[in-house]
Amino acid sequence: MKNQTTVPYFLLLEFSQNRHLQLLYFFLFFILYLATATTNLLIIFVVVFDHCLHNPMYFFLMNLAVQDLGSVSVIVPKSMINYLIDRRHISYLGCVAQLFLFVTFAVSDFILLTVMAYDRYVAICRPLHYEMVMNWRACTKIMISVGVTSVLYGMLHTTGTFSIPFCSNVVNQFFCEIPHLLKLSCSGFNLVEDGVLVASFIGALGCFILITVSYIMIFKAVLRIPSVKGRQKAFSTCLPHLIIFCILLVTSCLAYLRPHSSNPTYLDLLFTILYSLLPPLFNPIIYSMRNKNIKLALSKLWKF
Repeated sequence: MKNQTTVPYFLLLEFSQNRHLQLLYFFLFFILYLATATTNLLIIFVVVFDHCLHNPMYFFLMNLAVQDLGSVSVIVPKSMINYLIDRRHISYLGCVAQLFLFVTFAVSDFILLTVMAYDRYVAICRPLHYEMVMNWRACTKIMISVGVTSVLYGMLHTTGTFSIPFCSNVVNQFFCEIPHLLKLSCSGFNLVEDGVLVASFIGALGCFILITVSYIMIFKAVLRIPSVKGRQKAFSTCLPHLIIFCILLVTSCLAYLRPHSSNPTYLDLLFTILYSLLPPLFNPIIYSMRNKNIKLALSKLWKF
């Protein structure tokens, strides 16, 4: 593949040449995908069909479930098929589409988590202004803005990544991840994409600051609650949100911004799994399944 500017296909990471291990990886990815898809589809279904949940908070939870389901559906099924039929190929256009959709869904997740933290801040710290600030018109505008921003960002990342000439087609990751694609560049340096990555880090840091400030204000308000049980309930809800976002931010930054060696490492794989596969699984559990109204709606659905 030396001195070529385009490649007809890419070869994804091969975990093992042992057929039994490949089938084991397929089974593990299948269980992970099934659990993620089931929990997120339940949230979407419950919020759509239970009229008691038609308010901004659950509207954002439903959209978060849509983004999580989309992000894993873009990368996991292709990996499962490769393990099942013992192959590593993904077409050039398939890689382009995978990268664009994954980045779009991932950015939507980041922005939505920030919006949800602000939503909780207004609900707890400014309850009298909540209906005025977070009305349905504002929520619709927010989701349109999130969608447009995510799509434009995905297009920018994809264009920057695939504008380079590739001297190899071996992607040392189980999906078309940007850092590993950039390592295939003949020039070794991509000013456009590196600039986008730096801007991404700044944007993610901005989201983290907004979320942190929102939760600090929430914690201050919670500490004024006279009931110990009420404070414990609020902390048990907010702290997992902040922890999940910190894990998502730190692992994604490490995966994208740290220097990569020419050979794949288990650390690269671990960081990628932590930011790409685990949040879509844990988000519905942390944000939704522990919610009293969601539990009630699920119990009514189960009895029905």
